[in-house]
Amino acid sequence: MITAERKPISEIKEMIAPYRKILVVGCGSCVAECAAGGEKEVGLLSSALRMDAKASGKEIEIKEITLDRQCVYEFIDHLAEIISQYDAVLSLACGAGVQAVAEVFPKAPILPALNTTFLGETKEAGLWVENCRGCGDCKLGVFAAVCPVTRCAKGLFNGPCGGSKTDRCEVDPDVPCAWQLIVTRLEDMGQLDLLRKVHPPADWSKQQGKGPRKIIREDQRT
Repeated sequence: MITAERKPISEIKEMIAPYRKILVVGCGSCVAECAAGGEKEVGLLSSALRMDAKASGKEIEIKEITLDRQCVYEFIDHLAEIISQYDAVLSLACGAGVQAVAEVFPKAPILPALNTTFLGETKEAGLWVENCRGCGDCKLGVFAAVCPVTRCAKGLFNGPCGGSKTDRCEVDPDVPCAWQLIVTRLEDMGQLDLLRKVHPPADWSKQQGKGPRKIIREDQRT
């Protein structure tokens, strides 16, 4: 899932300073799962902004709403009847959601309340770990479902660097060596022969070489 963290309250206050009527919009999907942008977080942020405004003697009106997703137009359309009543939208969505809302309502200031971070996995309650870069050329089938692009600090494709110690990464001893995981898993599956193949460097053009990427599925289009 896409993970995010809330911006510092000082940065949010600076963004909304020119506006008096603010629509705070949450997103009930990825950023809700990582406790950054769901209904609860919308309520907490709105309350904090109201209390700050009252303490500083500033008049501010804040309305709260949480959409199922901010990156899907059919959900964004739920804002159509109310968005004109507000000076700005403070979006608790990932960067894709913020931009999608701005495309639907190009005349409205859409302000990001979150910093989008990475594609990650929920390891346990309150812990999310990056494990995918969205590189566009997935090789998990070759590397025992361990991504060397993301989980190896050096992004190595053809074996470990030689600096790891007791299965820990030399860059950060708190992180398991990705290549130790790869070798162990392949050995357990009897597939170590997969490592005989030499892989060329990653083709980064599939990730960022031609601007924004897109996926087109004709069978899904109407």
